[in-house]
Amino acid sequence: MEQGGTPSERILAELRRRIAAGELAPGERVPSTRRITREWGVAMATATKVLTRLREEGLVRAVPGVGTVVAERAAVGRAQAARAAGTVEPIVAAEGAVEPAAGAVGGRRAHGGERDLSRERIVATAVRVADAEGLAALSMRRVATELGAATMSLYRHVPGKDELLRLMMGEAFREQPLPDPMPSGWRAGLETVARLQWRIYRRHPWLAATMSFTRPVLAPDAALHTERSMSALSGLGLRPEEMAQASVTVAAFVCGLAVHFEREAQDEQDSGLSADEWMDRQEHEANLGLMADPELFPMFDALSRGPEIDMSLEALFEFGLGRMLDGIGTLVERRAGAGG
Repeated sequence: MEQGGTPSERILAELRRRIAAGELAPGERVPSTRRITREWGVAMATATKVLTRLREEGLVRAVPGVGTVVAERAAVGRAQAARAAGTVEPIVAAEGAVEPAAGAVGGRRAHGGERDLSRERIVATAVRVADAEGLAALSMRRVATELGAATMSLYRHVPGKDELLRLMMGEAFREQPLPDPMPSGWRAGLETVARLQWRIYRRHPWLAATMSFTRPVLAPDAALHTERSMSALSGLGLRPEEMAQASVTVAAFVCGLAVHFEREAQDEQDSGLSADEWMDRQEHEANLGLMADPELFPMFDALSRGPEIDMSLEALFEFGLGRMLDGIGTLVERRAGAGG
């Protein structure tokens, strides 16, 4: 790796070399921001800057739910030719602050630029960045770079990152609306809401980490889910606090499990192993180590001798949701038996 220049320039040079040499093939994931920070000992902002620059040069592209991958061979060839011809102006001039010219990204004018900035465009772009790279990569500067605008121009439409996250949350829930009318029956109603939330979290892996059930964000589209859940439980003899607690508890279960979507995507990108591959390796190591002791771990020993158990997020969701609804059903029956 080249030794001159700033840390980001040295990392860029190394990643460009790996792509040019075919060590990183088209469609293959490039090091994530977290892996870059760990491998080169730099700050998250520097790692994010590196991936942004590679994207602007056309060497990589963001794939929602996967991460940043090497672009197709033809695109890489064009990007390398452009760089050799000097038509791609470097924007990483110094560590710390890099601000692209208004409306320009990687030497090309971005579509629309500042003239067409709006709250809707800013939020949609922020959602795309978070979907592809995770919440850690999201910043006002990062969104501005994608839009080809100066960072400060975004603040005329969105006061700051906290408000941006609130708007992103609302957008994520709004794009997959609840059915109207809702299905009849309390269990079908709660299950419909929970499954829709699960789909939303899967589509936007960053979303679950932004949710709070003790200090909820004022997002009407998200609050509507709780409203529909409570409506499904009305008229069954439950007390108002029981309807609210049951609705929020189910939502908290779904969200708590969905937090692992982003973690799993990041871990897979860092390790290069899928969840199943990683589990196979862990089980092999466990069988060779302490957990192979049947006296200390009799339950694990019994499980290892039986049929394979599905411990995927989908399987845990199905099992957990069913048991949550069973428990609420017991409460409904108890209230009905009491003449509620």
